[in-house]
Amino acid sequence: MCHSCHSVKCQNPIQHTTKPEIQPKACCSSQTASESSCSIAEITDGDTDDPSSQGCCSSQTCSSQTQNNDTPSEPIPFSDSLQWRVTNMDCPSCANKLETALKGITGVESAQVRFATEKLIVNLNQADSDKLKATIEAKAAKTGFPLLSLTETKPLESESGWLTTFKKDGLLISLVAVMTFAAVLSRWMPEVGSALFTLATVLGLIPIVKKAITLGRSGSPFSIETLMSIAAFGALYLGETVEAAMVLVLFLIGERLEGYASAKARAGIQALMALVPETVTRIFEDGRKESVSVSSLQPGHAIEIAPGGRLPADAVLKNEIAAFDMSALTGESIPVEKQRGDKVLAGALAVDRFVSLEVVSKQGESAIDRILNLIEDAESRRAPVERFIDRFSRWYTPLMIVLASLVVVIPPLMFGESWDTWIYRGLALLLIACPCALVISTPAAMTSGLATAARQGALIKGGAALEALSKVEWVAFDKTGTLTEGKPVVTDVLVWEGDDNALLAQAAAVERGSHHPLAKAVVEAADARGLASLKAENVIATAGKGVSGQVEGKHLEVLALDKLDEKYAVSAERQNAAQAIADQGKTVAIVFIDGIASGALAWRDELRATAKATVDALNKAGVRSVMLTGDNPHAAAGLAGSLNMDFRAGLMPEGKVEAIHDIAQKHRVAMVGDGINDAPAMKSATIGIAMGGGTDVALETADIALSQNRIEQIPSVIALSRATMRNVRQNVALAVGLKAVFLVTSVLGFTGLWVAVLADSGATAIVTLNALRLLRFKA
Repeated sequence: MCHSCHSVKCQNPIQHTTKPEIQPKACCSSQTASESSCSIAEITDGDTDDPSSQGCCSSQTCSSQTQNNDTPSEPIPFSDSLQWRVTNMDCPSCANKLETALKGITGVESAQVRFATEKLIVNLNQADSDKLKATIEAKAAKTGFPLLSLTETKPLESESGWLTTFKKDGLLISLVAVMTFAAVLSRWMPEVGSALFTLATVLGLIPIVKKAITLGRSGSPFSIETLMSIAAFGALYLGETVEAAMVLVLFLIGERLEGYASAKARAGIQALMALVPETVTRIFEDGRKESVSVSSLQPGHAIEIAPGGRLPADAVLKNEIAAFDMSALTGESIPVEKQRGDKVLAGALAVDRFVSLEVVSKQGESAIDRILNLIEDAESRRAPVERFIDRFSRWYTPLMIVLASLVVVIPPLMFGESWDTWIYRGLALLLIACPCALVISTPAAMTSGLATAARQGALIKGGAALEALSKVEWVAFDKTGTLTEGKPVVTDVLVWEGDDNALLAQAAAVERGSHHPLAKAVVEAADARGLASLKAENVIATAGKGVSGQVEGKHLEVLALDKLDEKYAVSAERQNAAQAIADQGKTVAIVFIDGIASGALAWRDELRATAKATVDALNKAGVRSVMLTGDNPHAAAGLAGSLNMDFRAGLMPEGKVEAIHDIAQKHRVAMVGDGINDAPAMKSATIGIAMGGGTDVALETADIALSQNRIEQIPSVIALSRATMRNVRQNVALAVGLKAVFLVTSVLGFTGLWVAVLADSGATAIVTLNALRLLRFKA
């Protein structure tokens, strides 16, 4: 995606260095024009064809494309914006560290890292942008996060197989190998084994200490790298070489898994971009047809889409009628019929015929582009995740160092005590304060919780996601494919003339061979009853209306109830009976045999068998549920009522985001879905949960992916997350509590260095064993 114009197919992306501009309108004044804070309604509903109908955020002064103007109409304060692509980010805390480092540069007004799209946006408050640009790039590289211009791409890995694996994980592999050899050797030569454990610790500490020093100079002196360094050196001083090496191994494994999950999440954006084709058939004014690049399309261009093809841009239909599969955007399982002049969104799939359309969206303003923007905006609104140990170490580590220093200095200077005695007690205090148990306590519990969740069929992408899930108060469900099976089935066969089996067999005859989901459902219903397959002749399908043909010498028509015209006579009684079924949220068609209304067929996307039990279990756990769907209110109300849950109907992707925002103002909310349309809502929610059978975008965007389409796993995973966080709190209390007790006894001289070793090792063993209890967790 072009990070300047947000177009997924832009072939000429530029890096924005915005000079003084025309003053943006009020709605955008909070940000630069290149990053306007437009309302969701204006982003999604603005009609680009009619300038008079555009909101301020679709105007020339508040476009997503920055406009340079060297002669502004009125002077404004200087504001310059630079953008880059960030590399080497493994987790959201990396984004926070880079922001902290850059904000310390003179001339930088603000720095924002958007982790999902790997974009850095820096606003400057002085004119020498070229010099500052070089300073910012140098600072980022020194901090460990090199920057690329938006026109550059990341260098591809030329190696493959074991060589690539070793390049990425060489340090971790080396540590494990040395530790394994040392453990075996320790049985016969303890001293040599201890030396090897020390070597492994020093080997692992080199890059961690270097990064801790760099971050300290950049404004983050008490980062997790600093804490890890102190823990490892403390363990080495105590002679606990095995413990020191194991702490480093656990830390490196956690970092690697977090980086993998983050890379997978960003891959979801690539899957969304793949919905837009590279080329499209354009129809020129002289009638000539030619395959052109999608990036060349402009409003007013005529295009043609073959059956099975996707729209590359928002467009207006020029055919009389056509059916489009909108499931990628709305989650609606049944193709939508569009009339001439109706707007069709980018990403929609042409179902039944060649269609001609007129492009109405500019580059970077199609439905797919808007969904990408929604994902990015949702990511930017959420504060970077700060791991627990990072927050704790901000005061714990420096406090312990100051306290130990005071213990060493004050008694000898003020009371004439022995320096040797109080240096000994100060060292004991520092050793007791060694944060090994604290470093292990949180990741040990998180790892156990994540492993248990994976065994139960839920892939949770990191400890931050597990922690967020434990605080959820609402769960929002997408309907189609989540609460329902995701495909329509025949629910009713209403007969007014003849036999229901005969009516269904005849209807199946004219529907057989069609790829339409409703037609397939009729054929499947007939086959399920074991009805004989009849032959139909002269079959004619009328898009948006129905199908007709000759079956056993009779003229049979299957026509949509809401598309009947005056020539089809249906008695009031029969009309009311069919309408009563339609009012239940079902799709209804009337079957005419030789012009007589002989019966009706009804379809509905049925609920999963486990849906009600899942919602009931959430209610018992104190978690409320709401259904978000693009379906009509009748269908949504019927399903929500049977499940005893709230609902919001008729929602496009941006509508789901607004619904999530409404709930999130007062409560923590999880979003469960399976479609591309659910991705922005998942990002906006406290936590996103994707169904295992869903689209790649939903799976990669979500914080949690269910391995199969089993929503009944959700209550148990929430229960597991709550148990994990209780375990974390217990571990922290144990680690700090034990140290606090022995800290007092050491200062008073009741205990010495050997007790400090016991306190640290004992606390580490206790919190580890406590964390392992989660492996046996059952909801």
